[in-house]
Amino acid sequence: MLPRLDNIKQQRTKLGITQKELAKMTGVSTSMINQIESGRSQPSYETAKRMFDSLATLEGRADPNKAGDICSKEIVKLKPTDSLHDAITKMQKMSISQIPIFNKTEPVGIITEDGVVKHLADSDESSWKKIRLADVMEARPPIVDQQTPAKTLVPLIRYSKCILVAKAGKIVGIITASDTLKMLE
Repeated sequence: MLPRLDNIKQQRTKLGITQKELAKMTGVSTSMINQIESGRSQPSYETAKRMFDSLATLEGRADPNKAGDICSKEIVKLKPTDSLHDAITKMQKMSISQIPIFNKTEPVGIITEDGVVKHLADSDESSWKKIRLADVMEARPPIVDQQTPAKTLVPLIRYSKCILVAKAGKIVGIITASDTLKMLE
């Protein structure tokens, strides 16, 4: 079953293509596209299917929302040898709620506000500089390829504090819950 015919114009304009371009893609005249969109003509099932298939193909190509498009390229990092105090200071200074922990170029864990609060309750301020992140960090966040469709990341971000983005095996960005809001723009 095909979508309603009045969706053709809506999809076409959303993708930013003209009636002439859609006509060329589907082998239908521009005037026929105009008549279909205005409701003055009913296309055959085959013609309507070609139009919807062409729009769907374009929509797949036109979707700019890949993990690499919405990630923040500048990753704030800490090392396993850094202290809990270093994490608190950096979180406050940068106004962020999680920081991935890297051993050189390899992500090995994460420290989050929740994790910090948990450890603050178990220690006093004098020990914060002595507590190493290697001893209190949480598991490494998930890593996705930069070409991963962004809409598939929403369920993942619900269970993870952040997602790291890789290109050819190298970490190139980070996605937090606030980055997923870019998909709404």
